[in-house]
Amino acid sequence: MKQKMIDLCADRAKFLDEAEAALKAGDQAKVTELRRKLESVDKDIENVKFLMAEQQRRMDEAPVDKKAEKEKAEALGQKLLRDGQMSVDIASLRRGLLAKDSTTLAATTLVEPTGSGTEIRNPVGGGVSRIIDQVRVLTLEGMGGFIEPYLVSAQAAQAGAVATLAGTARTASDPTFAYAELKPYEVNVTTYVDRNIKRLSPADYFAKCYELAMEAMRRKICTLIYNGDGQTSPAMYGIKTAKNKAGDAIYNTVEATALDETVLDALYYAYGDDEGTGENAQLYLTKADLKALGSIRNSDKLKVFQTRHTGANYGTIEDGGAAYGYNIGKDLTDFASATTGGLTMCYGDPQNYELALFGEMTVRIDESAKAVERMLTILGDAMVGGNLIRHNGFTILKKKAAG
Repeated sequence: MKQKMIDLCADRAKFLDEAEAALKAGDQAKVTELRRKLESVDKDIENVKFLMAEQQRRMDEAPVDKKAEKEKAEALGQKLLRDGQMSVDIASLRRGLLAKDSTTLAATTLVEPTGSGTEIRNPVGGGVSRIIDQVRVLTLEGMGGFIEPYLVSAQAAQAGAVATLAGTARTASDPTFAYAELKPYEVNVTTYVDRNIKRLSPADYFAKCYELAMEAMRRKICTLIYNGDGQTSPAMYGIKTAKNKAGDAIYNTVEATALDETVLDALYYAYGDDEGTGENAQLYLTKADLKALGSIRNSDKLKVFQTRHTGANYGTIEDGGAAYGYNIGKDLTDFASATTGGLTMCYGDPQNYELALFGEMTVRIDESAKAVERMLTILGDAMVGGNLIRHNGFTILKKKAAG
């Protein structure tokens, strides 16, 4: 199935190049022919993606064979102790990235509680932003990239009185498509642990190193999902930097001069199209902005927004009869800290963002970098990609100059 997807993507890339060349040459007949081929291959890709997603769903829902997983962890731990590095296959990488509080190949059930000096406790708080568990994930192992077509504007129907339309030529009204590109981007993470963990069993040693590397990887990917890689010509796009192949933004914005009682309504009604406001949308903002919204009072000095804290980093904000699901993301920009034109909180369906996994994750142990501090350095490397895959998939609040 994976090879079928690779072949179809190659065909689509070829047809796209040929269509662009025909368009420049003014060969409309060729463009029409290639458009039909592209529509056909896009349908085939959607079918293959559906089947791959079903296969992945069955794998994700399959009960874990604890004995087999422990044997696997034992073998990887021995390799890590012997060679100082190991490779985590893409299926395990996917499970680790997407499972909340994930620690080992089979989560925390693999290992028994460890003794003094080996337990690493996270700070009090929400841990990693929930967005990494909410976005769409696609496994693209073996591919050099992927292009997602999306609809920008639908085909318009022609209507009119029979007498008026009789004998007149039809007005062409084609749907407009654009293409979002997902390209491999290398993510490197570094974390540290007391060197005494080498006294653990190989399985426990692997589990702790894997846990720390995966936690660092989840944090880094959350940053990338929000902000992209920060390059002028990005390899990985974030929600706030998402662009299609033509260089057009895949998000839209709404402006505000201050965080006031109108902000959430402005985001809500700017999201979606003229037919509706979009479904399954969530609000993503910093803790400071959540606090600022909660501090807004009306003329009777009553709170405008009622905040319900369901979890440490998520909940709902109630505004009269409306309720917005919120998620804290520390990698977003506070409205107060943003410069004029800066992008701050985001509102949209997280499934409009696609995170691609292009290969396995490598974990290495460096014993020399922090030897004086008696620490081991854990290095993790993985190839990922990302982009929005729906037109105006998120609405982002842009800071406007006052006055």
